[in-house]
Amino acid sequence: MSLPLEPPLAPQLALSRKELPTGDDYCYEVKLDGFRCLAFVDGEEVFLQSRNGRPLGRYFPELRFPPGRYVLDGEIVVRDADGREDFDALGQRVHPADSRVQRLSVETPAVYVAFDLLAEGDESLLERSFAERRAALEALIDGERFAAAPVELMDTVTSAEEAQPWLAHAEGAIAKERTAHYRPGERKGMVKVKRVRTIDAVVVGWRPGKEPETVGALILGLYDGPELRVVGHCSGLTAKEKRRLVGFLAPYESGERGSADPSRWSAGKELEWVALRPELVVEIDFDHVSAGRIRHGAKLRRWRDDKPPLQCTFDQLSS
Repeated sequence: MSLPLEPPLAPQLALSRKELPTGDDYCYEVKLDGFRCLAFVDGEEVFLQSRNGRPLGRYFPELRFPPGRYVLDGEIVVRDADGREDFDALGQRVHPADSRVQRLSVETPAVYVAFDLLAEGDESLLERSFAERRAALEALIDGERFAAAPVELMDTVTSAEEAQPWLAHAEGAIAKERTAHYRPGERKGMVKVKRVRTIDAVVVGWRPGKEPETVGALILGLYDGPELRVVGHCSGLTAKEKRRLVGFLAPYESGERGSADPSRWSAGKELEWVALRPELVVEIDFDHVSAGRIRHGAKLRRWRDDKPPLQCTFDQLSS
């Protein structure tokens, strides 16, 4: 490629905050649940780079970009029948078998949502303000060349108030400084606020911590009709709490214990567990759900002695 920017290029990152910043110097975008991706287009040649610098193109053959010379920053997403991002379906696309990739490219096609333009022609736009880059991106994508391409322009709003619904119904919101330059690999010029969900869950077991005689995580379940389904785990406990819980949970142990097969998010580790009778309830915070499971470890907010376990229902995950 002969572009002014070439892979690998680290994408600019966002700094996590609990609240969106306000002011005229910001614009706001919805936080998508997909794969961050830089698209390098040089004539007919296209290279899709992941956030970690790895090639993504072979997994998404349906993503076509009009010929030209430009570099986009954006996100690859797969949507379900209701138009919501489906991260589980997206994850299924990363597979070594080409026949499977080709089939899923038809069954669960992806789209590319562009939110920044990093280079065009012979010019790098990294030193331009985001407002200038956004205007150039709109001019590029709104043209006829992109009319039939699976490439969408990220919507923006101009106030934190307009972005608030994303904190309740999407994955969160991104605030971008209009005057900020693009800083590859740095957490500058962008702020992200994740949607935080709160539910009540039954503690169905626990996993030992790294230190002897400690609890590393609580295993969580929700009732789907009469069935109690495991939906994730709660970690991030304090050192004092990890030690205290061993004795606290002992009277609730059912006598069942063992190890489970590695999960897709356990980095190949064998997971030991100790089962508990479904009598304890906790209130937890979490941010992501995928395929009916909490994708990342939830955080313990409080114990709910006042909540009957049977009222901890699976439909909370879809609220």
